[in-house]
Amino acid sequence: MENSIALETSTILFAFGLTIFAGMATGVGSIMAFFSKKFNPKFLAGALGFSAGVMIYVALIEIFFKAKVALEGALGAKPGYWVTTASFFGGIAIIALIDKLIPSYENPHEIHKLPGEKMSLKDPDDPRLLRMGFFSALAIAIHNFPEGLATFMGALSDPSLGISIAVAIAIHNIPEGVAVSVPIYYATKSRKKAFWYSSLSGMAEPVGALIGFFLLRQWFNDITFGIVFASVAGIMVYISLDELLPTAEEYGEHHIAIGGVIAGMVVMALSLVLLA
Repeated sequence: MENSIALETSTILFAFGLTIFAGMATGVGSIMAFFSKKFNPKFLAGALGFSAGVMIYVALIEIFFKAKVALEGALGAKPGYWVTTASFFGGIAIIALIDKLIPSYENPHEIHKLPGEKMSLKDPDDPRLLRMGFFSALAIAIHNFPEGLATFMGALSDPSLGISIAVAIAIHNIPEGVAVSVPIYYATKSRKKAFWYSSLSGMAEPVGALIGFFLLRQWFNDITFGIVFASVAGIMVYISLDELLPTAEEYGEHHIAIGGVIAGMVVMALSLVLLA
């Protein structure tokens, strides 16, 4: 049976390139931590809120709808809607389970203050910081697998949609890069090691995209597309509500975070209307 969703090589390469772009943002966060004497919490709060707004709007308005259309076309109206809804909450369950399996102290989805606003070689050594940095890198890498799949699937469906998702995920990957590099830098006094581990954690995104693609490639049709896409929508909503918004609230004022969310939704809505 011929798949109704054509997968051209150029589209696949473009989608994979977007996951690399999003993953590289952790390295950008690492560099920003080295060369910024102080973090701007209000800017970070607004940026994270903006990212959450983009992801929530895209997930509920665009991705869920595309999944519903694909599944209803393959299974019928009512069964397709049921499978779409179940897949959406299935995606939430998957990412929530990942959160549950990772101890809260090493979990990047749990809010922790950074070791300090200033980077200085005069800070005391603490071997626990090195352990914290390594576990943060591992935890972020695990979380980046489904995020890479979200970016990849979005780009396969619609390149402009994939770009929006990649930018949103890249924004929230920047503070994750800071979370990895700061403790490793404090513990080792090595910018190179801190940058290396931070960048490696981000490269889990293209790895997740590749694994997802090769596992699904032989069964890639409207049904698998719809199920995966609805699951991705659930994952994106969960990440926004569990990680981005709480972190934005932690580092900035409530109204700045919410303003960022609304701005992200408005920008995303306008881009979808203009590209329609």
